[in-house]
Amino acid sequence: MKQYKMRRGEHLDERMPDLKGSIEEYFGEVTGTEEYDGHELYVVEDPENPVFERIVAGAAEYSGKKDKLAVHFEERPAEEVIAEGNADAAADAVDAKNSFLLEATGRDAKSRRDSLKREVEDDAPDY
Repeated sequence: MKQYKMRRGEHLDERMPDLKGSIEEYFGEVTGTEEYDGHELYVVEDPENPVFERIVAGAAEYSGKKDKLAVHFEERPAEEVIAEGNADAAADAVDAKNSFLLEATGRDAKSRRDSLKREVEDDAPDY
C-alpha cells in the first residue's frame, strides 16, 4: 500500500470531494470497503481494465495531519495480459493510474517519485 501526499496547501477532500465516485470513474464499480491501518478504504474487486486484478484506494486520515491518498493496485502478470491479447490495456492502465494520482494529489509522476525518494532518504539511519 502506497500513501501519497497532496501538494502543499491542498487537501484530498478539496481535490476529490467525491472520492468514491472518482475511483469508480477511473477503475470501475466499488464493491465494498476494507480496513487498512485503521483507515476504511474502497475496494474495486473487478476493475474495468483487464490489467488490474483488484484495486484498494481511499483516504488515510491522521489527526493533526493532512490526509494522504492510500492506494494499492494489484496487477496481473504482463505475460498473462499479453497472451489474452490485451496489450493495449497495459498502456491504458498506466494512463488511468497516473491520471487518477495526478487529479487526487496535484503531483505528476516525477514529483511523486521524488517525494517517495525523499521519504526513503529521511528514514535511512545515520551512521
